[in-house]
Amino acid sequence: MNIFHKVTLQSMKKSRTRTIVTVIGVILSAAMITAVTTFSVSLLNYMIKGATVKYGGWHVEFLDVDSSFAEERARDDGVAGAAISENIGYAELKGGKNPNKPYLFITGFSKEAFDTVPIELVSGRLPENSGEILVPAHVAANGGVTYAVGDTLSLAIGSRMAGEGRLGQHDPFSARNEPGKATENFVPQEERTYTVVGICERPAFEEFTAPGYTLITTEDTAAGLTAGRTDQAASLSIFVTLKNPGKVQAYIERSAGQSAYVLNDNVLRFLGVSSDHLFNMLLYSVGGILMALIMTGSIFLIYNSFTISLNERTRQFGILASVGATAGQLRNSVLFEGLCIGAAGIPIGILVGLGSIGLVISFVAEKFKNFGYSAVSLSLTVSGTAIAGAAVISLVTILFAAYIPARKAAARPVMESIRQTNEIKIESGAVRTSKLTQRLCGLEGTLALKNFKRNKKRCRSIVLSLSLSVILFVSANAFGSCLNQGAKRSVVNTDFDICFSSPKIDENELFRLYGRLKTADGIKESSYQALMSYSCAVRAGDLSDEYRKYMGYENPDETVTLPMDIQFIEDREFRNFIESLGLSPEEYTGQNAKMIAVAKQKSDETKSGRSGLVNMFVGDSVSGSVTPGAEPPGERKGNPSADKEKQISITFVDTIPLDTLPKNSSDVKPFIFMIVAPWQLREQFVSPDAGEIMGLTFLSDKPSQVTAEMSEMIQEAGIGTDYALYNVNRMFEENRSILFVINVFTYVFVMMISLIAAANVFNTISTNIKLRRRELAMLRSVGMSDHDFNKMMNFECAFYGMRTLLFGLPAAGICSWLIYCGMAYGGADVSFVFPWASMAVSAFSVFFIVFITMVSAVGKLKKENIIDALRDDMT
Repeated sequence: MNIFHKVTLQSMKKSRTRTIVTVIGVILSAAMITAVTTFSVSLLNYMIKGATVKYGGWHVEFLDVDSSFAEERARDDGVAGAAISENIGYAELKGGKNPNKPYLFITGFSKEAFDTVPIELVSGRLPENSGEILVPAHVAANGGVTYAVGDTLSLAIGSRMAGEGRLGQHDPFSARNEPGKATENFVPQEERTYTVVGICERPAFEEFTAPGYTLITTEDTAAGLTAGRTDQAASLSIFVTLKNPGKVQAYIERSAGQSAYVLNDNVLRFLGVSSDHLFNMLLYSVGGILMALIMTGSIFLIYNSFTISLNERTRQFGILASVGATAGQLRNSVLFEGLCIGAAGIPIGILVGLGSIGLVISFVAEKFKNFGYSAVSLSLTVSGTAIAGAAVISLVTILFAAYIPARKAAARPVMESIRQTNEIKIESGAVRTSKLTQRLCGLEGTLALKNFKRNKKRCRSIVLSLSLSVILFVSANAFGSCLNQGAKRSVVNTDFDICFSSPKIDENELFRLYGRLKTADGIKESSYQALMSYSCAVRAGDLSDEYRKYMGYENPDETVTLPMDIQFIEDREFRNFIESLGLSPEEYTGQNAKMIAVAKQKSDETKSGRSGLVNMFVGDSVSGSVTPGAEPPGERKGNPSADKEKQISITFVDTIPLDTLPKNSSDVKPFIFMIVAPWQLREQFVSPDAGEIMGLTFLSDKPSQVTAEMSEMIQEAGIGTDYALYNVNRMFEENRSILFVINVFTYVFVMMISLIAAANVFNTISTNIKLRRRELAMLRSVGMSDHDFNKMMNFECAFYGMRTLLFGLPAAGICSWLIYCGMAYGGADVSFVFPWASMAVSAFSVFFIVFITMVSAVGKLKKENIIDALRDDMT
């Protein structure tokens, strides 16, 4: 250790308070950087594990290959494992409703394929021989054809041919003859009979453009589909798991040739090697923003600390330079101080960061299961690379913050440093104050203001530190507020948490099922309803100006049609609703009753500046005609038959009594137009064109258990029509869990940023007061009382606070707006809310921290002997 290092250590020991506060700042900075990097690694590892469990650990699938290709891939040195399935062939899906998916595709899995590719069973079991088959649920949901466990399928198995070429699952179906392409034909080759033993979710490896729904059976034992016996199967698919998935693109370029392949993007995107980089970009972008905020606060904290340290050691540096110390030696002395602070703070910060993020992860792990992968748990993943990266980032932050003042100190002239003539430079009239100030503030306030003016560099550093603290605090709150707002808008309340719906169920069968389901243990409330689609013809002049402008209706006398829904609810529920609105039940019930409706349009501009709902119609009531079937909005075309058209009178209200049954996303409109009617009027509106959906809704104490019990009841009842059973509570619980996790991380982040900002302010002000100990001792030596002295320091606190708020609050508001713009540009459903609350908290905190720091620092000075303080030359 050379003499410069010893002098540096002595200086650090002499200024223990500043050194300790700087080390605490480094600890907080390193802890936050470690927490961010470790959480990113833990989240990424959780996503990889969850995706592997759900979608399989394979990385690439080669389609429609021959046995020699499959054998070559299985023996590749870069392959960790290979699973083979036989492409048995296609069969036409009779009665299918999806024109782009007219086939069933039958594949025979080997034992390795069943182990490699996860299959999520809805009901039944896996096939055990080549005469049993597994049917995916989306054959019914997407194709409109329902199969049940126990059904027997007799299929004409064949191939899709285009000219002399065979088409596979990678070749989309084309019903039209495209120029330059051969016409597609289906060529049946053999009859096979299968027994349906299970229903599963859509296989993850099936492409969305695939022309056939994938049905899974077992391998043909005669073909023997294993990695070593592939010579008897004509068409195969092989699922390849690589030893190094990061080289998947290179592997494909080397091995694929002309073969079609499918990447397991659901897993590869979390490994950063997929063509889908959205998740990684989002994760790294959020992490980058957090890192930038942390490093900004840390750099200013450490920079101010070293700037103050050099102000203390200016005379010392001048003396060292006068006896031969070079600029490089002086600069290295400051950097050595940074290394010492880093050596003390970074290891502790890493341990604190690991402990704190481990505690937070254990606190939110269960919530992640509600909206993430339920089969795996989020756990702390300690990565050596992440810790090393956090240490390097922290060290770079320290050295960068120390280098700038070190370079300035090394370049300062020797005599100027010894005399310290550059500390305070005053021009004529620079510290002059007005008579009004002297009269309002008195001598103490005048002295405080003169000190502020004559020592602009030190005061500027304090104001900069305080302003940065305000900006960091408000910006962190704005960032968390936007995340919170986006999550809250996805959380909605509903009147029920379990819902059964069916588009084809008979009314009598619905009520029989209703009587059975409401006996399930844990049901608190239950109800039934029906939903029909109609079109309403009204005058354009009855519509609001905003809606007419939106739709482009210029002629107020033209008749236009609007799609609408009619909700039929229990008679008692409807009567209670009418009475709650203060309307006459007799006027809105019976054969010629008036109708109640809600008609609202979504608007992006409201008085609060947020998106909301505005009325579609001008008045509180309207008369018009309705016909079954939802026509798109526009001018009425043609006249419907008299037996289908109904004349109604509608009264508009602002709410509906019960939430409606779930609808397809394609049916969602930019406006709400719905009539609410009692069940007794349903028969008058029943029509084949109305697309009626009937359903049951339940409120329960334990939705998950009740849903499972109801599912068994429905199966026992033998419901033969298409239906859906929703655990609505589970969907909302996902949103509530997301909100909870965001709140936890937001509060932790804001708290850590606030601690860094507070440490920054405390370090700057306390050391600045210490540097002025001779000046303050001189004032006390000429007779300034403690009361006057405290009054002067309070004025200084006020001046610092006001100057800080003058610069900090506008800058914080601009940063909050930029954060909102960035998130809104990224597609987040958020509105800009001016951060009044966080600004008020920051304003109070500025004055409070400055006052507490001043009291603490000045209290120490008052205990010192005035003569000793006057003799101190700060060497």
